[in-house]
Amino acid sequence: MTRILIRQGRLIAPESGLDEVGDLAVADGRIVQLGGTVDDFTPDQTIDAAGQWVMPGLIDLSARLREPGLTRKADIASESRAAAAAGITTLVMPPDTTPVMDSPAVVEQVTHRAEQAAGARVVPLGALTLGLAGEQLSAMAGLAAAGCPAVSDGGRSVQDSRVLRNALDYACTFSLPALLTPVDPFLATGCLNEGPTATRLGLPGVPAAAETAGLGRQLAVAGATRARVHVGRLSSAEGARLLTDEQGRQRRLSADVAIHQLFLTDQDAMEYDTRFHLDPPLRDIVDRQALRQAVADRVVRIICSDHQPHDGDAKDGPFASTEPGASGIDTLLPLVLRLVEDEVLPLHRALATVTVEPARLLGLEGGRLGLGGVADLVVVDPVAPWFCTRETLTSRGHNSPFLGWEFSARATHTLVGGRLIRAADRA
Repeated sequence: MTRILIRQGRLIAPESGLDEVGDLAVADGRIVQLGGTVDDFTPDQTIDAAGQWVMPGLIDLSARLREPGLTRKADIASESRAAAAAGITTLVMPPDTTPVMDSPAVVEQVTHRAEQAAGARVVPLGALTLGLAGEQLSAMAGLAAAGCPAVSDGGRSVQDSRVLRNALDYACTFSLPALLTPVDPFLATGCLNEGPTATRLGLPGVPAAAETAGLGRQLAVAGATRARVHVGRLSSAEGARLLTDEQGRQRRLSADVAIHQLFLTDQDAMEYDTRFHLDPPLRDIVDRQALRQAVADRVVRIICSDHQPHDGDAKDGPFASTEPGASGIDTLLPLVLRLVEDEVLPLHRALATVTVEPARLLGLEGGRLGLGGVADLVVVDPVAPWFCTRETLTSRGHNSPFLGWEFSARATHTLVGGRLIRAADRA
């Protein structure tokens, strides 16, 4: 394996608080020297990181790669390579594929395709129930043995509370965190936040109660178990309040938010732009501010891209008839850094939401910058302005709600397991 020396970058470790200019040496897939000036190391390749940041590669807790089942939209190869170009070294993949990841055979297929792609790591999540139908428990022992670090409802909340409790108890038996989607599907039948904007546009609204009704039931059931429960993609102020109250009683309860919920609101959809058709929907400015506060208060400790690439046909048509979801891996890193610019979070805390925090949740080795640690690394130029356009997106999904935005940082080099898989020319 190639020995790599990264010279004189700003070393940033969100977990330990390390923040200094120095060298970093990689050998056999591990960080073997960190900090100061490295002289007693013979590299096969040297990266000049002067003026750049060297930090753990990002871990995206929710990224749909569309394979197996929907490869007309994207696939594991295209999205894992796009992720590496964006500074993401691990993609966590929900189980709502076709077929559903409820058996070791499907998990092994995904893992094999990811290894062939030689991009970012792909971590598959096992299905909480068979076929994600919410009726029978999945074979969690086999899923764990196949490499799933957690189980998930894949966006399809389990409506039978008895089944949900049994599933959480079973997941706890194998020390598997359970990732749940806070939604009552009977209330979530619209396409935009219920409020003045949806009314003005004549679109069916989704009330915040769709989230809080689902979340309240899940929290009550989880409280009757010892399971490690994680709530995915919170979207409302009321949902954040419920979570805050319950965390005082359930210490192992955690949550994440999709990065677009921290920047956009339902008013961005005023021109019927289908790029803003998302699930959960964009809500109003009060919700956005509450979610930012929840992240600042560490009620929500993880930020994800909620990457959902679509082909052109999926977003072409009347707003309500199009498919929800946004392509997000290209913009995750610069948007997290924008939170620092907006003084929502200090730098180390912001980076922790996409590195060490998701690593802790799933028991992953990455997300850290430490001596002896796995060399999943990214070198970032913090002053490399670029515009988000269809041409600059590396994902096959061009359905980004941030098209036209200018960003000020970009990954220049990405290492996964000590392998350099992304090297951009410096301007």
